[in-house]
Amino acid sequence: MAALWSRKREAAADEALVRSLYEEHGRALLAYATRLTGDRAAAEDVVQETLVRAWRHPDALVNGKGSVRGWLLTVTRNIVTDRIRAKAARPREVAETPEAPPVQRDHADSVVDSMVVLEALDRLSSDHRDVLMEIYFRGRSVTEAAEALGVPPGTVKSRSHYALRALRETFVGQQVALKGVAG
Repeated sequence: MAALWSRKREAAADEALVRSLYEEHGRALLAYATRLTGDRAAAEDVVQETLVRAWRHPDALVNGKGSVRGWLLTVTRNIVTDRIRAKAARPREVAETPEAPPVQRDHADSVVDSMVVLEALDRLSSDHRDVLMEIYFRGRSVTEAAEALGVPPGTVKSRSHYALRALRETFVGQQVALKGVAG
């Protein structure tokens, strides 16, 4: 029980210390922090952090190595310096507007689309898949694809027609299945 009373007494003493520091040095700290930051709200945050550090290190205030105000002003300056360095270390935040779209949009949809297409391509026969790879992924003409695959151009056209039809049927089937799950 004595430990509890001792702890309460210490907490009350700490609170009194912070209150007296604020009453005596608060205006000077706020003025100094405002001058350093150029922003009243940021300066208030800095003063608050300064007082929290004083509360955490009360021994620094009574060690007799300098004035209390000097210690508080030094802590304030260090906090402002740390904030400036932290802000400079991370990229500047820019609001997203229609005039200035983000550098990179979310690519999750394109990843999912790629996975769906690759899965559908795997279901095709190798002849159909090879034709689509030559025409759509390698950008070859029908004649160039025919030469690369060693088949006549008419065969390339026929295989691409049936391969695309099979892909379309696969995608329509997936949409129907998804509607059934969602419905």
